Amino acid sequence: METWFSEYIEQSFITFGTSHTMMLVLYCIVSIGILWMHRQWKNQKFLQNLVRFILLFLLIGSEISYQIWTLIHGLWMEGSHLPLHLCGVASLLGCISLLTYHSKLIKITFFIGILPAAIALITPDLSHGYQHFRFWKFFIHHMAISWTSLFLIASTNVRITGKDLLETFFYLILYSLFIFLFNTFFQTNYLYLNGPPVVGTPLDWMGEGFIYYIRLGVTTFFLFSFMYFLYKFFYKKSH
Repeated sequence: METWFSEYIEQSFITFGTSHTMMLVLYCIVSIGILWMHRQWKNQKFLQNLVRFILLFLLIGSEISYQIWTLIHGLWMEGSHLPLHLCGVASLLGCISLLTYHSKLIKITFFIGILPAAIALITPDLSHGYQHFRFWKFFIHHMAISWTSLFLIASTNVRITGKDLLETFFYLILYSLFIFLFNTFFQTNYLYLNGPPVVGTPLDWMGEGFIYYIRLGVTTFFLFSFMYFLYKFFYKKSH
């Protein structure tokens, strides 16, 4: 247990190794199940609330346990452990959305929660292997973020429109400007606006300098648009 919750890396994470692949398979199976059971979520309130509070527990438990881990090992003040990255914001909005079913928050969570978390699962910014707390926290948390975003759409009558896409992108631009100032003042790298993480991710392909920001914006808008068209496709299929 002491080693499991320590800060040391005794077993390194291997991208697309057995443990990584198993987590991806689990993510895909549950994601398909959430979409497949969209009618049950709406018609069976007990089942809907059961899944709703399981997801809420996973999101809150993951965040609290992570903050405890960083505090115990004196890592919190490094300036990279606040929930200010996109997935962290999606996690917080997901919690509020699960509690309130606020339509505007559900729409925002749809765009910022599903694909960003899925991409993080495929290319994790992670050093610890499956024998460590960080491995399980990372995968459980990011899977729960994506599952929550899917569940909120599948279990409600909230409709996503092109206007919602543009609004969410606009909100993200405003948030990015705030984080840019935050990063400058506190010497942090939230949203990876100062460059990609050390562990290899798709952000390595974005270039440097001003072109880095342009490509981030264009890629984000493309992903939002992709999410919208996927939603339209599945909505038509389900109706």
